[in-house]
Amino acid sequence: MSDDRIDVRKTYKLLVNGAFPRSESGRSYEVTTCAGAFWANVAQGSRKDVRDAVVAARAAQAKWWGATAYNRGQVIYRLAEMAESRRAELREHVAVAEGIGDAEADAVVSRSIDRVVWYAGWTDKIAQVLGGANPVAGPFFNFSLPTPSGVVGVLAPQNSSLEGFVNSVLAPICAGNTVVVVASEQRPTPALLLGEMSATSDFPPGVFNVITGYTTELGPTLASHEDVDGLDLEGAGDGANDLAIVAAGSIKRVLRPRANEDPSSLRRIRAFVETSTVWHTIGQ
Repeated sequence: MSDDRIDVRKTYKLLVNGAFPRSESGRSYEVTTCAGAFWANVAQGSRKDVRDAVVAARAAQAKWWGATAYNRGQVIYRLAEMAESRRAELREHVAVAEGIGDAEADAVVSRSIDRVVWYAGWTDKIAQVLGGANPVAGPFFNFSLPTPSGVVGVLAPQNSSLEGFVNSVLAPICAGNTVVVVASEQRPTPALLLGEMSATSDFPPGVFNVITGYTTELGPTLASHEDVDGLDLEGAGDGANDLAIVAAGSIKRVLRPRANEDPSSLRRIRAFVETSTVWHTIGQ
């Protein structure tokens, strides 16, 4: 092998409908380390990429919700298995993205994997915790059942490249929603690695879609899209108020970030479920 061999450098692609396309615009942008050094080329998603991802998410939502809660939990747990097997790669990307040492990055990866397992365990418990049997006057059963909102758009946290990404994406997915997530603008590669793992974790194509690019360009498309049912604005920054107003035009559920929120809070799960009331006659 020649001493002057040039390494094959990876350009990170989008994840849409279980495939890894480049942006339809043909654009890419450079991602740098916290020290300003070149790290990777990443596809710069366009508004059409977002719309394509929403179409894929809508097509996948009924199948994902139609699976048993136990099966959804198995699929999410498989993602944790994949992340554990590639933790060294995740650690390297988190360390570079967030400018932290290997030990701290390893702790971030461990917490992120544990959080994936935590969400896997919630799939068959949401109905028990958020649902219930209601007392009524008459010979009827009356049940309140949590059901997913549908397609959820997520603007992932800008600074927490992996741990925050996991919390914002897996909460709606474990409740039966499908997700179109815009990854951190300057720290996207840990999220893209997790997206690659999801493609081999038995997720139906379209359940988990990852777009990279500029939040100011992609956020308004998610917020205004009439086939998006919910919107997580944690990564919107100063534009969160404007996007919430835009989202109101199509009556979306909107989740706004809270300072120092407990990551174990069920607010993220509860934010993107609806409550359906079912009546049934009591047999003789």
